[in-house]
Amino acid sequence: MKGNVSKKRDQTNGKQVSFYTIEKRTKRAIEITSVYFMLLLVGFVFVYPIIYMISYSLMDTSDLVNPLVKWIPTKLYTGNYKDAVKVLDYAKTLTQTIIISTIPALLQTISASVVGYGFSRFNFPGKNILFAVAVATFILPPQVTMIPQFLMFKDLNLLGTLWSLILPATFTQGIRSAIFIIIFYQFFNMFPKSLEEAAKIDGASTLTIFYRIVAPSALPAYLISFLFSLVWYWNDTVITALYLGEKWTTLPLQLQRFEDMFRRVYQSIPGVTTGRTLNEAIVMAGTLLTILPLLLIYFFAQDWFVESIDRTGITGE
Repeated sequence: MKGNVSKKRDQTNGKQVSFYTIEKRTKRAIEITSVYFMLLLVGFVFVYPIIYMISYSLMDTSDLVNPLVKWIPTKLYTGNYKDAVKVLDYAKTLTQTIIISTIPALLQTISASVVGYGFSRFNFPGKNILFAVAVATFILPPQVTMIPQFLMFKDLNLLGTLWSLILPATFTQGIRSAIFIIIFYQFFNMFPKSLEEAAKIDGASTLTIFYRIVAPSALPAYLISFLFSLVWYWNDTVITALYLGEKWTTLPLQLQRFEDMFRRVYQSIPGVTTGRTLNEAIVMAGTLLTILPLLLIYFFAQDWFVESIDRTGITGE
């Protein structure tokens, strides 16, 4: 009798364990499915414009006017890219874009690291006020300071030259410089002071400590700041058009001018219906050519990019 009771208890416990395991696995499967569904949904939101852009740019005139062609062209047409290269004057404009974006981004990154290190390591009167003012420059809309800077550069005869972008970047007044100061400030606060104290005991100066010990260790902060600054300078059209005028141009600015010109021309022609047109396909091809260098940079630097975001604590963790 006792043996039969123990067998029944074991069988009951086995059923309970199996039910519990099945319920746990089902719950886990639902959670994983929900996570993957959300990732696919978010991924589609970001990938959709790229897919639409590529599909649109590969359509010829017959596909553009055919209402049955939605996503997949009947044939791969590369003429839009050839036209976009001519319209953008791609080789010359790409060279100017690289110069306009890279030099200020590099100078802004270096100057922001120096300022961030100063706020992190030195105590001086008015430090908190100056740091608050630096953060306020990021909060304030750029339109507030754009006109005063324009008038100042006009008096200094800097309009139409690269100095109108280089000088603000050198003194941490470039595009969104405050956020880079905050990134370096946060990173240097996490850097162990014991290494700097040991270097001071050996007779190293503050400048030597910064350039030989602190700066090489802050490579993730330099990388993430430079990449963000490069992208913002690359995509900016307002400041570039305002300060550089017609002497210098960038790919986004050239593309915007082409699109505005085509819209003005077609708005003056009666009987033109809205919808997909050839010039819009050329604009899509030009847009893809404009962001292609940035996509290539991210493709080759994505591991360093993700690691730098994690190590600098930019996510707030």
